[in-house]
Amino acid sequence: MSESKDFLRSIVEEDLRSAKYTEIVTRFPPEPNGFPHIGHAKSIAINFGIARDYSGHCNLRMDDTNPTKEDTQYVEALKDAVKWLGFDWGEKVYFTSDYFPRLYDYAVELIKMGKAYVDSLSEEEIRQYRGTVTEPGRRSEYANRSVEENLDLFEKMKNGEFQDAEHVLRAKIDMGAANMKMRDPLLYRIRHVHHFRAGDKWSIYPMYDFAHCLSDYIEGVTHSICTLEFENNRDIYDWVIETLGLKPPRPYQHEFARLGINYTVMSKRKLLELVEGGYVSGWDDPRMPTIAGYKRRGYTPESILNFCDQIGIAKANSMVDVSQLEFCIRDDLNTKVPRVMCVMDPLKVTIENYKGSEEIDASYYPHDVPKEGSRKLPFAKEIYIEREDFMENPPKGYYRLTPDQPVRLKHAYIITCKEVIKDADGRISEIKAVYHPDSKSGSDTSGIKVKSAIQWVSAAEAKRVEVRLYDRLFLAEIPEGIEDLNPDSLKIIKNALVEPAVVNEKADERFQFEREGYFYADPIDYTDENPVFNKIVALKDSWAKKTKVPQNTEKPQVKKEYVEGEVAPMSEDEQVLFDRYTKELKLNSEVANTLARDKRLSHFYDEALSTLNSPTSIANIVANEVARELKEKEADTLKFSPKQIAELVKMIDEGTISNKIAKQVFEQMAQSGENPVQIVQEKGLVQISDPAIILPIIDEIITKNPENVAKFKAGNTKLLGFFVGQVLKGTGGKANPTVVNTLVAEKLN
Repeated sequence: MSESKDFLRSIVEEDLRSAKYTEIVTRFPPEPNGFPHIGHAKSIAINFGIARDYSGHCNLRMDDTNPTKEDTQYVEALKDAVKWLGFDWGEKVYFTSDYFPRLYDYAVELIKMGKAYVDSLSEEEIRQYRGTVTEPGRRSEYANRSVEENLDLFEKMKNGEFQDAEHVLRAKIDMGAANMKMRDPLLYRIRHVHHFRAGDKWSIYPMYDFAHCLSDYIEGVTHSICTLEFENNRDIYDWVIETLGLKPPRPYQHEFARLGINYTVMSKRKLLELVEGGYVSGWDDPRMPTIAGYKRRGYTPESILNFCDQIGIAKANSMVDVSQLEFCIRDDLNTKVPRVMCVMDPLKVTIENYKGSEEIDASYYPHDVPKEGSRKLPFAKEIYIEREDFMENPPKGYYRLTPDQPVRLKHAYIITCKEVIKDADGRISEIKAVYHPDSKSGSDTSGIKVKSAIQWVSAAEAKRVEVRLYDRLFLAEIPEGIEDLNPDSLKIIKNALVEPAVVNEKADERFQFEREGYFYADPIDYTDENPVFNKIVALKDSWAKKTKVPQNTEKPQVKKEYVEGEVAPMSEDEQVLFDRYTKELKLNSEVANTLARDKRLSHFYDEALSTLNSPTSIANIVANEVARELKEKEADTLKFSPKQIAELVKMIDEGTISNKIAKQVFEQMAQSGENPVQIVQEKGLVQISDPAIILPIIDEIITKNPENVAKFKAGNTKLLGFFVGQVLKGTGGKANPTVVNTLVAEKLN
């Protein structure tokens, strides 16, 4: 078990300590509609890892409730991913489709209880009836159907007597619920589609929210661990189980932050677009973030699991730098794989004074790696070196071979250039050199000083291989789709040369090609006639160099010193803005100063203000939240727009959401670019201002804290803040603080 305990394991331990459960059962329940990606690897590691750590069991369940997208190839890919990562699901793989008869019976039971009805509204009408974040929905007139009519219609739906979308089955809950997912959610829809396991037996298929919780219950799952986007679905999860009165033990849902990685897309829809559009060779293309892709590229299960362990389990979504994943594979391979020599762009070198041939014994591992192994390097008169390791007119600091500078051949001798041969086009075609017999590596007595060693291969013994140089698939840090593809994400070198041991001895499947990176024998295309190697990762983060801001080579100016309390004077334009902000718009001078001195912020602020006339509220968000984002990003890379900030502020001004909730919404906007109204709607974040809802919570908190009530009435009025805070906490931060403050004060007085 990991030394640092995450919040999910703390929950599990408390549930065991309180005897809520005697055995822990988790599940990994993917929909088989695509290949699993690195985000699934995190979920696999969490669910199977927790089951392992507490001597429980984790079920592998295929959530096969949407026959339009699912396929057996995806089932096999999911099984292979779990197995490759080192986990065992036991004797059987579970399928939600196995429970279709039982789920149907549960739905019938809800109808008989008056808790579900067949609705005949169109999809568009259902959407319109749903209401908005500020307005309750209205229930369909079809909700008045009798139990008998609903049962008859539902059976006919099952028997295939209606067209797709002609009817749906809905739960009867609350069309005015703050959590919009609770506004009579759909339980079943009609789909006349062949199911890859159930065949044509069913014409109706359960929705995720209905099937998932009941599948968990049927399997005896204790902890249903989901990503944060299912947080608002938890209300439905609990409603179904509690309404049906299912006997304990029952499962409970817990959410964790999903994995986001820059320069990567993990939407199955976008990944499918890459595959079907031919932008990649398939789901297992080594550039894809799928587990199959990482596996084919040469990543190890240990590196993936170590990455998942390093990023941890959090409650808030965040973006992980892909370089952290690349570090994990380098760190894993560094002490594992043999180091060999490969020449990507060969340049012939003829050593004129060398006679005969020999084999040089060379270790596969440097002295600081606790692993043994060596091979024989054939050495002869004709060798190949990397073309970039010779330069006729080198710049300062170039330490490899030049007409005037000798160099060491790694594991072998020092050579000196004597003549440069060029072809008709002026391109260097051969180097004539001499070697120094007394300079052999390990027994050098030549006294010749060199500053570097270069790789080489014997011309006669080297093996020709195909090398596939993979780079990141996307150029954009937060890619939208194919428009952000990296045109140089794959380069193929057909005639690279490697030392013979790489192919003849097959010392390993993975190698470090010295100075080039880590490589893997492609498990599909590699043959003895055409060896193919995939580049797993470079030795260092090459993207850090690509994105690094160029250093200013000019002589640095002496930093101006200012007397404490004194600030740099504003420019004329900045002063004009400051005066407008403070005098005309009545902004706080500190906020106005922040906006006026930053052109990006002032431009953003003015654009937002042109959409909504709320100068103070917009200014506060721009000067704080937006300013924080712009410290790390350029304005044109922000995921949100001034108009969206204005929409967010409008909801604050209208009392739809609180300032606290607004910060949560902003964080999601910054990550995903989603519209703030949509975020509030989907997550049910509408601020609660109705005293009828707030007062019972206040009463409960007052009852639980008699000592503090007495202290307040005795004169400790500071405790008002304590009670207000407890009420806000009890509503998940959704209650209107002003209303709460007034109601609490009235109750206590």
